[in-house]
Amino acid sequence: MNFAGASVAGKVVVVTGGGTGIGAAIAERYAAEGARVAVLGRRREPLDEVAARTGALAVVADASDSAQARAAVSKILTTLGRIDVLVANAGGHGLATVGDTDDDAWALSLNSNVTSAFVIARETLPSLVEAHGQIVIVSSLAGLFAGPGVAGYTVGKHALIGLTRTLARDYGKHGVRVNAICPGWVQTPMADAEMDEFARHSGFEGREHGYGLVTADVPLGRAARPEEIAAIARFLGSGESSYVTGAVIVADGGAHIVDVPTLALSRETA
Repeated sequence: MNFAGASVAGKVVVVTGGGTGIGAAIAERYAAEGARVAVLGRRREPLDEVAARTGALAVVADASDSAQARAAVSKILTTLGRIDVLVANAGGHGLATVGDTDDDAWALSLNSNVTSAFVIARETLPSLVEAHGQIVIVSSLAGLFAGPGVAGYTVGKHALIGLTRTLARDYGKHGVRVNAICPGWVQTPMADAEMDEFARHSGFEGREHGYGLVTADVPLGRAARPEEIAAIARFLGSGESSYVTGAVIVADGGAHIVDVPTLALSRETA
């Protein structure tokens, strides 16, 4: 079958949180296939490193700040001429229970995870409507389920699913497709830092042991590589996914299919 627009060559792709981890891998995947990429983030150094590897345009901005996001979009349009794909990947923060989350931490979590995607989507929508483009929102398995002691992160990632669906509902008639990805554990610098902290508190040696513990009951038995999530983002930003919108693509090695009450039984028979 000949998919219209299956290639991403020549497309202009904006990736927030594009300096490290999943965002950097997404930028690299699109650039490798001939897309023109802009990476957005708050820290200059990692953005410049990605730009040096990929030829991307590095734009320092906080995607959750309306003025900065608007200026960033203006710079991208002036430099690259259009926007075809937005990958809203910026996120993080919110690692505490509700009782241990103060107002500042709550606001930081919502800004990092929800407001950043909301604001950059709003600012790029005129260009995306003109291009009949795509938005890919990177949520998390925490957008579908709740882990322990990650209240702000969990609420924020759940909200991104709602943002995906409302954008898809309202802008499908304008030719804009919007989908979300929910990764499980991915070996990124942020996850590595979590594993290192986990190791310090739990008394075991090394992050690899930590990754082994958190994926022990995952059917594929491992964490993802950033490149595996990038491949999904590339699919959703191309014509190969031309009839997919409002979808939530779960990429967790099968974690979400595991029946928790039977885990004890599987361990007994292992």
